[in-house]
Amino acid sequence: MNMVNNNNILLSVKDLKVYFRSDDELARAVDGVSFEVGHQETVCLVGESGCGKTVTALSILGLIPIPPGEIAGGSISFNGQNLLEIDEDQLQAIRGNHIAMVFQEPLTSLNPVFTIGDQIGEAIRIHESVANDELESRCIRLLRDVGIAAAEARINDYPHQLSGGQRQRVMIAMALACDPDLVIADEPTTALDVTVQAQILQLFNSLQMKRSMSVLYITHDLGVVGKTADRVCVMYAGTIVEQGTKDAIFKNPRHPYTQALMASVPHRSKRGKRLYSIAGTVPNPAYKPQGCPFHPRCPRAVDTCRQKFPAMYDYGDGHLARCPVLFEGGAGDVLSE
Repeated sequence: MNMVNNNNILLSVKDLKVYFRSDDELARAVDGVSFEVGHQETVCLVGESGCGKTVTALSILGLIPIPPGEIAGGSISFNGQNLLEIDEDQLQAIRGNHIAMVFQEPLTSLNPVFTIGDQIGEAIRIHESVANDELESRCIRLLRDVGIAAAEARINDYPHQLSGGQRQRVMIAMALACDPDLVIADEPTTALDVTVQAQILQLFNSLQMKRSMSVLYITHDLGVVGKTADRVCVMYAGTIVEQGTKDAIFKNPRHPYTQALMASVPHRSKRGKRLYSIAGTVPNPAYKPQGCPFHPRCPRAVDTCRQKFPAMYDYGDGHLARCPVLFEGGAGDVLSE
């Protein structure tokens, strides 16, 4: 199921399973997720809240609390090294240095009692030995790179002195501090107004080109996907239900869930009409329905959907989807899993 040339793969997640246990429940938050990110590529992992996107991202960085969480299966390979087989010291050398993350809600992610200069410089201090003067100049350059005006003065500010958009830019500066190969951006424009959202996305795009890095976006916003993605992975109830290039997903979605997400997007052509919404909610990961997890909400569901978890169907050119009902005979192959 490789989506990019083997020589170009930076991150490869295969059949990842992440479960959370309580006294009487087993929540299968991530249940067999597979996808890849190539060098200098942007991949969007998209789906509703509760589908397992953030848990997938935290698993890549080894940030799942164990217990109650556990990696129940699969592999996460970064530059050919399985991150699930290395110890904490080795993972710490990668985290922040080669893989960095921009977390949701910058106001709560930033420490209110430290200046933004201290927080940007922390990753540099952990991974490199630099003099204080050099550390300060690097932090100032990073603030300039992310578009913070008067960086020399702002480096001594505290998070509460910055606007929401400025705090998000600081989070991006922190992620870029050690010039990582991969940045994971978890809902990077949530809670920002539309104008600031556009600025942050434009900033990401320009920084990615300048630094030749890969980006994995975690988002529920198809507007973000349309403006940033090279490839898209659509996630539902802990698994990938469809993946392909942005053009393939937007122009010819092959899974009913993807089609429903597309139909829910506001557009000027729909002005004055009732917006489409997907009936029901994402299932509790501890009580997933048998068969296809989307079938209780799917208008195309048949008996087979309620009984058997669907295989991944290959429509060619890396376009994969888990829906036998919409699969047209002769249009592709069933992939063995």
